[in-house]
Amino acid sequence: MRSSAQPAPLAFSSAFGMLMVVAAAIHADRAGTIAIGLAVAALLAGLWYRPAATLSVLLVIVAIVSSPPPLLFAALSGLSAAAYLVIRHAAGLGIVTTTRPTVLAMIGFTLVGVVATWVPLQLAWLPLLAPPAVVVMFLLVTIPFLRGAARGR
Repeated sequence: MRSSAQPAPLAFSSAFGMLMVVAAAIHADRAGTIAIGLAVAALLAGLWYRPAATLSVLLVIVAIVSSPPPLLFAALSGLSAAAYLVIRHAAGLGIVTTTRPTVLAMIGFTLVGVVATWVPLQLAWLPLLAPPAVVVMFLLVTIPFLRGAARGR
């Protein structure tokens, strides 16, 4: 099924894509403006070629890194990028991706990111927790698969 058969998901993804670009472009400097221009071109190409949508998000990241906008603009751009990719990559496939868990996860991670960057913690020992935390998260994610493999599924 072609993506033009379902115009609503394509329109919603494009709206989120433009919101992502505009939120990053408001405070962009010269290098950021170049990346934003390329991101808009990739966004338009993403209407016909899905992988270009991912390129558009990566170019917006380049714009944000090269000329950091205020925290809330970056958060809005990131939230819009997540919604853009989730909707755009499912457009035309008949898949519903904007489920309650998906939307709550996108908003929740955005809020966690905003709070994490807003509250300045000066804990010198905090980086030492990262490696064990990654191992624990990996184990928690793989436990269901390991149980299924042990049962012979």
